Amino acid sequence: MAPRLRMLSWRNINSIDGRENLGDEMPVRVYRLMQYGIFDELSDVYSEETAKALIRGAGKRVGFSVCENALDRDVSLSVFVGQLQKLLKDLKIGILKIEEIDEEAGEFVLTMAEDLDCSGLPMLEETVCYYDEGFFAGVLEYYSGRPFTVKEVDCWASGDRVCRFNAKVDSAG
Repeated sequence: MAPRLRMLSWRNINSIDGRENLGDEMPVRVYRLMQYGIFDELSDVYSEETAKALIRGAGKRVGFSVCENALDRDVSLSVFVGQLQKLLKDLKIGILKIEEIDEEAGEFVLTMAEDLDCSGLPMLEETVCYYDEGFFAGVLEYYSGRPFTVKEVDCWASGDRVCRFNAKVDSAG
């Protein structure tokens, strides 16, 4: 039996050979077409809740992989967060701020301004950043070694101008 194809590797992500004219940037619209198209297909084939869970799972994988390949966890939390903030801004994913930290209890409140996933969307009256929930869960687990549950509580699509996430150590994990 052939090994399972794994596309999420740093080698695959960083290789842009063959894009000599277009380079490594693309419009936000194209990213959203892909993300929302995948979400809608998963929702149709499975269910909306399953689609949300799968998108969160993908975000968690990516969060962990990004940290593993681009950040140093052998630093203080404030230095690690600074690295993450710079990376997210440099990659034009969003502007991350930490509103509250209780490192001992494993509780964080994070905000993301100009979020790639949703800033500028029309009012949908619900949060939509499931990928970000998973991403931040992966990032926090990578740094702390403890699994996290992350829930978006405010979103551009629900009428706010930043996305706000509550993160807590997952005691069941």
